[in-house]
Amino acid sequence: LEPERQRLHVFNTWKPMWVVLLEDGIEFYKKKSDNTPKGMIPLKGSTLTSPCQDFGKRMFVFKITTTKQQDHFFQAAFLEERDAWVRDIKKAIKCIEGGQKFARKSTRRSIRLPETIDLGALYLSMKDTEKGIKELNLEKDKKIFNHCFTGNCVIDWLVSNQSVRNRQEGLMIASSLLNEGYLQPAGDMSKSAVDGTAENPFLDNPDAFYYFPDSGFFFEENSSDDDVILKEEFRGVIIKQGCLLKQGHRRKNWKVRKFILREDPAYLHYYDPAGAEDPLGAIHLRGCVVTSVESNSNGRKSEEENLFEIITADEVHYFLQAASAKERTEWIKAIQVASRTGK
Repeated sequence: LEPERQRLHVFNTWKPMWVVLLEDGIEFYKKKSDNTPKGMIPLKGSTLTSPCQDFGKRMFVFKITTTKQQDHFFQAAFLEERDAWVRDIKKAIKCIEGGQKFARKSTRRSIRLPETIDLGALYLSMKDTEKGIKELNLEKDKKIFNHCFTGNCVIDWLVSNQSVRNRQEGLMIASSLLNEGYLQPAGDMSKSAVDGTAENPFLDNPDAFYYFPDSGFFFEENSSDDDVILKEEFRGVIIKQGCLLKQGHRRKNWKVRKFILREDPAYLHYYDPAGAEDPLGAIHLRGCVVTSVESNSNGRKSEEENLFEIITADEVHYFLQAASAKERTEWIKAIQVASRTGK
């Protein structure tokens, strides 16, 4: 797996760990810069359970059970991240069973991509708002897939853009983009192809859906208008998350809440840190004002440090407290950016 995607929670210690998927196991480190892992989970003979409900409503958990019947629990930050981990770990286990080598980065060697192909640059061209691949809302099996495009559209674009000579070569390039994480499968058909052992995990097909990993992709069941309006809040890309103290509106008591900040549309959702999947509340940030607070309402210096306040466009006040001055500054800056750019 690419290092940028490695931050997961290992729940035997309830702390964030840096996790690395190897071809035969999973190593976890206290932090990214450590040279020595805190532990290693062998994958040979292991089974993977996802979604895992062992912790009630804790979000996005999956479980690896080793041959010694030891359970290891992980939590991803969001659904697509969990699915990407599960997909790659399952593939690694399947490779061990079949005596094959698993490595996400072996694409170029295994299908002999020309060394001149720069997948990163190609990905940026595909994302170009004017000349790139158009992101659409696609419907299939009573589900609406947002910020998506079809497999044959990707191949069409590669051919018309003269990035490849023919559709077969386009299939190789698209498979490489998929294996390197530049494209993600959406929907059962494209996910099954990635999980399978076919030569090309990418499908040149109008019914196979894909999306860019940082596009704000999500899908929804066909539902009432109210539900769709509610889900609009969750379309934004997650740009920051963490725990803060929040003051209640009625009793003015302070409670720890997990906050997830999304932009476009810009929302700050807060959750019970014990892991309930539904948010306790949402703060719409479009046009809000966010400032640090150095004194309380009667003008005296506040006893609580690192306070900040969000005043929404419809003048609802939220008081929050960060663990440090640096963390407060980071949250304020991130919220200011989201309030300007998110709709």
